[in-house]
Amino acid sequence: MEEQKSQTVSEITRRNILDYLRAHKIDWAGRLSESGFLSRLYKLNELPSTDSRCENAGGDIGLHREHFIDWSDDWVYDDYRFDLMNCPDEEFLRFICEMIHPVVRSEKDEAEFLLEMFNANLVGDDWEIVATTFISKKPVYSARRRLTDIDHSISHVKEIAKGLNANYITQQITRMQTSINTDPELALGTAKELVETCCKTILTESGITYGKSVDLPKLMKLTLKELSLLPDNISEKTKGVDAIKRVLQSFSNVTQGLAELRSLYGTGHGKHGKSQAIEPRHAKLAVGAASTLAVFLFETYVKRSSSDST
Repeated sequence: MEEQKSQTVSEITRRNILDYLRAHKIDWAGRLSESGFLSRLYKLNELPSTDSRCENAGGDIGLHREHFIDWSDDWVYDDYRFDLMNCPDEEFLRFICEMIHPVVRSEKDEAEFLLEMFNANLVGDDWEIVATTFISKKPVYSARRRLTDIDHSISHVKEIAKGLNANYITQQITRMQTSINTDPELALGTAKELVETCCKTILTESGITYGKSVDLPKLMKLTLKELSLLPDNISEKTKGVDAIKRVLQSFSNVTQGLAELRSLYGTGHGKHGKSQAIEPRHAKLAVGAASTLAVFLFETYVKRSSSDST
């Protein structure tokens, strides 16, 4: 069958993943019945049966895999109704993500091992599987396109946030990463919230009070003042003073821009029905700017805190 245009997860990647699952006899349905697993992804009662004794796919799967057990364990990889080798990317990725869902696979080590294997194969097609939410503190995974050009900054923010026990920041970063392509308005809104949370975290850790209704530009000014990063804090004798002041002034411009874009396009504000949607490339720019700014602010705060404690 000719490869569909919607496929970016290549035939090689799919075959490598499925061959690995076959060779290592991985129980793809985990602790669920196979019909129970597949019913989470497909409407089995609407798919045809391959057995004249059954009305639909749900019936013949139950008959041949849960009663007679006369189909091979890896039958699903070749079944034309699911067509894992040729189905759209979203269907293939949803299938393998479901394999490591905490409802399906209870063993953490096994789920993490499969996650590592999936991502090792998907990286060549610029896809990856990441945790996007949690159930009973266990990760639920989704696939997303890799954002290689901004992932470094995002990962750096996440590491610093862990050091500050800022769990909400980690949640915001995950939300940004997973929504750039699927929900750019959410990514843009969260980018603004990330900078806002960054400022509030630094101010709170520093014992600085701020009003509940204070807007982002004012929060940024308070944060820059606390970190001695306002242009006025730079001595005129400092080498490159003008360039430094322009860079510091750009922080205020970025936050003002994020606040305005969020009001126009992001989540959190009602818009009229004919409003144009923001594109992923714009959301990607906002996320990159917010992440870079957050990294600089957090690093400055951490360095100042370390200096003050010595």
